[in-house]
Amino acid sequence: MKPSRRPRKRVAERQPLLSTVPLSAAPTRYPSTRSRTLRRGVTVLLSIGLSYLFLSLLFPSLPPFGVHSTAFIKSQQNARAHSSRMPLAMLEELMLLTPREEMARKHSQYYTSGPHLGGKNYSQALWTQARWIEYGIPEVEIVTYEIYANYPRGHRLGLLREVEDGKEVQKREIIDGTHYELMYEAGLEEEVLEDDPTTGLEDRIPTFHGYSANGNVTAEYIFANYGTYQDFEDLLTHGVNLTGKVILCKYGHIFRGLKVKRAQDLGAVGVLIYSDPGDDGNITELNGYEVYPDGPARNPHSVQRGSVQFLSFGPGDPTTPGYASKPGVVRQDPSPFIPSIPSLPISYVDALPLLSALNSHGPNSSDLGAHWRTGGLYHKNVTYNIGPAPGVVLNLVNEVDYEITPMWDVIGRIPGHISDETVILGNHRDAWIAGGAGDPSSGSAALLEIARSFGKMFHAGWKPTRSILLASWDGEEYGLLGSTEWVEEHRATLHTHALAYINVDVGARGSAFFAAANPLLHSLLRSATARVADPDAAAEGRFNISVRDRWSGRIAPLGSGSDYTAFQDHVGIPSVDMGFREAKGGPVYHYHSNYDSFRWMERYGDPGFAYHVAIAKIWGLVALRLAEEQIVQFNATDYALALQGYLDAIIAEVNSTSTPPPASPTPPTAHHPTRATLLHTLHHLSSTLHHFTHTAARFDARAAHLSHELSQPPSTIPWWRRYLLYIRARAVNTRYKYLDRAFIHPPGLEGRPWFRHVVYAPGKWTGYAGDTFPGLREAVKEGDWQAAVRWAWVIRAAVEGAGCELA
Repeated sequence: MKPSRRPRKRVAERQPLLSTVPLSAAPTRYPSTRSRTLRRGVTVLLSIGLSYLFLSLLFPSLPPFGVHSTAFIKSQQNARAHSSRMPLAMLEELMLLTPREEMARKHSQYYTSGPHLGGKNYSQALWTQARWIEYGIPEVEIVTYEIYANYPRGHRLGLLREVEDGKEVQKREIIDGTHYELMYEAGLEEEVLEDDPTTGLEDRIPTFHGYSANGNVTAEYIFANYGTYQDFEDLLTHGVNLTGKVILCKYGHIFRGLKVKRAQDLGAVGVLIYSDPGDDGNITELNGYEVYPDGPARNPHSVQRGSVQFLSFGPGDPTTPGYASKPGVVRQDPSPFIPSIPSLPISYVDALPLLSALNSHGPNSSDLGAHWRTGGLYHKNVTYNIGPAPGVVLNLVNEVDYEITPMWDVIGRIPGHISDETVILGNHRDAWIAGGAGDPSSGSAALLEIARSFGKMFHAGWKPTRSILLASWDGEEYGLLGSTEWVEEHRATLHTHALAYINVDVGARGSAFFAAANPLLHSLLRSATARVADPDAAAEGRFNISVRDRWSGRIAPLGSGSDYTAFQDHVGIPSVDMGFREAKGGPVYHYHSNYDSFRWMERYGDPGFAYHVAIAKIWGLVALRLAEEQIVQFNATDYALALQGYLDAIIAEVNSTSTPPPASPTPPTAHHPTRATLLHTLHHLSSTLHHFTHTAARFDARAAHLSHELSQPPSTIPWWRRYLLYIRARAVNTRYKYLDRAFIHPPGLEGRPWFRHVVYAPGKWTGYAGDTFPGLREAVKEGDWQAAVRWAWVIRAAVEGAGCELA
């Protein structure tokens, strides 16, 4: 029997499946208004942080968010608050009022009172340190390097004529078994002047060449004009044999060490270099001018000492190329950077008998081209023949001691609100002589007046927006030793901190302003010179005439020859070199001679020391604008336009070398590029530069607009907007700071890797004068199209990198 089923109860479709259970109200997660606000604030900050992190990955040039950025914001706020108490206009006014002629004279008198050869001037280093501390520079130290250098021990130069063994002569010399008659014994020293006490100091420095080689050679000699690369090529073209000869040449046109290097490379055994009055313009004895001390013409006994290091192949200690000369470092063979043959500097009094002995022997200078016809001793029985004179020889003796010796840089620092942006001012302290009133003591005196001006500001409560560093370098004359070793030691810090380097070597030796500078600083330099009254005009009561009004406005590209070299050419720190030199028709400046003395400066160079004060004011104004303006006072457009001009000049040079290129040039990837390939590549580079120019102009415009916004009173700008303006200012300044670093090529130039800047370097065979796009230009000069194409691509990559820095 089946069990019976109960009928199922039908459930209505609308009947709830579960019974309703009464519940209390849900508790509030954030019970207070304050908690809800905190939650929202945390969410917003996290969102901003994540957004900033994302943007930082996309745009690496944005300033880092965190400790450094917070410190930067605080520093900007502090700087703005401080500038309200001491605005830039007030600081500039102090800089224009503080330097005084009597103080500059006093400083100059101290520095020129005794010898201060590189590595032999510790008392002056201590004195400089003491003055900076006295004037109020808060941090001052002496930094020591141990550097390889030479010092004079003895020398001799005799003009000899070969004679027979039994012939009777007044003065006979026997050298290596050969009999000679002494025709002339060179004095090899400068005349002591009763009217100039410096010239008669007992401890005055003998005439010699820094880094010259020891040697005693007797050989025929020839005249080689200025000893330039082209001069030696002219001699070779005319069949003049240089092997085994002593070279006699004039100072000028190129760095003296390169005269010795080229002579050495061509087989010469010694070099003599003299100063010819033909390079003194109209101010000569021949034109009726009295010689110093009685007049402005060159004293015939003046001798230009100086270094013969191969400066354009690498400055600094030749035993530590690329790294600092600190105790215990490994030292290299210095021969790639200094000569192996002896050399001496001589006066034109000592050169006269040597030149006259060559009369009628060998080709005449007039046969070798117009650039050989510049001598000024024709009236002294000199025909400027090349020689050699048969049987006439020179006995050249150079005795020097080489040693590793301490050299001392004096470094002063005024910490700024922004710790990783630094403006550096530098001048060297060492000289070849006891005086050095123009080189370098006029610059040293001006730097002391700047230190005194900054000290006054600091004591008044001023703290610069950016840090300021003052440097008194040692060993510059030997080969930029103190500055190069310091830069090599601090290269990493300088890369991230240095904003600009402002150099004054010869501050005043006349009334004509000159400048060489990175184009980023051209506009700033012109505006600073417009603020300073020209001293000569002011003495006539015309105070509205500025230095800028009397200056041509020409700014040369930087090469080498002073302490900016390591900053600009090795690290990529925009630099300036400036000063006042002798005007056309002005007194002759006795460069590196005992006659560059305090007495000469008082009488001829800068009698009232007004130009010492003028250069101090210009120097200080440039430094203040760089240190105080919230937006760095660089102009990228000027840089871009200058680069385009440099390239246009090279394209014109390439075009002039042969016939025009074919319509379809060889692709730049060809294994054997032609001139047409190079032109094709250069036109691509030109297009990149045009694009860079537009990028730079847009960036400068944005920077100018931001500067205008930042100049508004803080009370008119909400706090959050000020914060954003500071962030933008940080980004702009960082991009300006690193712009020139984009042109650093780590492998360096061919054959001279210490020079790493693709835009600026000294010419390989000029030394002083700057080459622009040096790697490319050298390859073009040598007709090496493959190297030229390679350098064009290196430059293009650097320009693109610089453009990205500004984008």
